[in-house]
Amino acid sequence: MTIPEAQQTIDTWIKTTGVRYFNELTNTAILMEEVGEVARIMARRYGEQSEKESEKTADLGDEMADVLFVLICLANQTGINLDEALVKNLEKKTLRDSGRHKGNKKLL
Repeated sequence: MTIPEAQQTIDTWIKTTGVRYFNELTNTAILMEEVGEVARIMARRYGEQSEKESEKTADLGDEMADVLFVLICLANQTGINLDEALVKNLEKKTLRDSGRHKGNKKLL
């Protein structure tokens, strides 16, 4: 699925199954909650915190998809074309960081 297809699919899902978008502030709070769930898994599975037995079945991909879903909702609500925004963002990063990381001894 492309980014524009994802934006359209989620817009259709919201308008048919979800009834309507939550307001932007509510969706921002939900986004933070979903990012927190990803962070919890990362801290326990890949960081120093220990993972409870009940957390070992947590699906990181599903939690990341929740983050993406809400982010796409916010983009749709605010008129952001994520495909164009990502291309523009990558161009900015490429210009800004063209030699920065290659010269970082910490990354070698």
